[in-house]
Amino acid sequence: MSNPLALYIHWPFCVSKCPYCDFNSHVRESVDQDAWCAALLADMAHEAALTPGRKLSSIFFGGGTPSLMPPSTVAALIDAAAQHWGFADNIEITLEANPSSVEASRFADLAKAGVNRVSLGLQALDDAALAFLGRAHSVGESLAALAVAQQHFGRVNIDLIYARPEQTATQWEAELRRALSFGTDHMSLYQLTIEAGTRFETLVRTGHFTPADDDDAATLYDMTQDMTRAAGMAAYEISNHARAGHESRHNLSYWRYDDYIGIGPGAHGRRLKCATQRHKKPENFLSAVDRNAHGISAEDHLDPASRATESLLMGLRLSEGISLDRLSSRTGIAPDKMLDFTAVDKIARLGLITRTGDRITVTPQGMPLLDAILPQIVAVEADAAA
Repeated sequence: MSNPLALYIHWPFCVSKCPYCDFNSHVRESVDQDAWCAALLADMAHEAALTPGRKLSSIFFGGGTPSLMPPSTVAALIDAAAQHWGFADNIEITLEANPSSVEASRFADLAKAGVNRVSLGLQALDDAALAFLGRAHSVGESLAALAVAQQHFGRVNIDLIYARPEQTATQWEAELRRALSFGTDHMSLYQLTIEAGTRFETLVRTGHFTPADDDDAATLYDMTQDMTRAAGMAAYEISNHARAGHESRHNLSYWRYDDYIGIGPGAHGRRLKCATQRHKKPENFLSAVDRNAHGISAEDHLDPASRATESLLMGLRLSEGISLDRLSSRTGIAPDKMLDFTAVDKIARLGLITRTGDRITVTPQGMPLLDAILPQIVAVEADAAA
């Protein structure tokens, strides 16, 4: 049987745009729910016709704010996916949600629709920090929504943002300790980054606030690794922590460079050695589906060198590292044409990488430096394939 697929469904709408967010999210006064359900179903059907004989291992509803979707739309999309592909055993179906009372009221119906894992964007456990981050919910609402989520879903992830301006180690330690006490099986812990094109970038550029110092951020990162490891939730990816067996199967599909389908505005996909990209603006996506029965704006063949490079950049984010023999068999590129082993060995002597047999792994000490390490060791040439 062919390897299973992951399916990503993008819902582009939010109540408001967070000042740190560079995702493809949009605020609209009204949304034609019937039109959007029909468009996403058509976009899905197009991809299903190109990937026969595959089963889905995971579905991920991302955004935007997909918890604003009517549960009936979520159910229709899950049912259609089951008809098109069929589900692998124990399929993981995740939906991202904001922890507001309005969205929490939909959790029971979303669970009935087939969602079995929810990712809650708590972002902070401090009301002043939530206001700074532009979040519409309070800590009290967050905790109430989390309690409802834990009643209805077998698996719950929480997102938190740390290394906020002027956040001290003592403050983050208390916040993280409290988050660990909630008993969720997965946590995504992100340092605040100032992304191009966001309102935060403008505020930093105009001197309204200063981002956390790199040294202070590194201290908080080390604390995060120590505390989560001690709590049995060690990092399996730079920013993602889970109890054993509760890693996000969907995100592992990305990081292990397995095939995945992406539908909805701005969604990316990797299938059949092709990279797909959907129209980003919601109105343009709908128009494209009306014209073509799909929302694709670009579909590019990925040559072996491109696939090898992407695999390395994604796979080295994982604590498990990457098997060069597996990657070589998939791309036809010899390991010594993918990596500069002189650079690998030099960095290994610094304790930032390990090389065991065919497996290359970035150490916990090396993970914070990954963006600096990758350009030094990844050396795939365009004509490297045999």
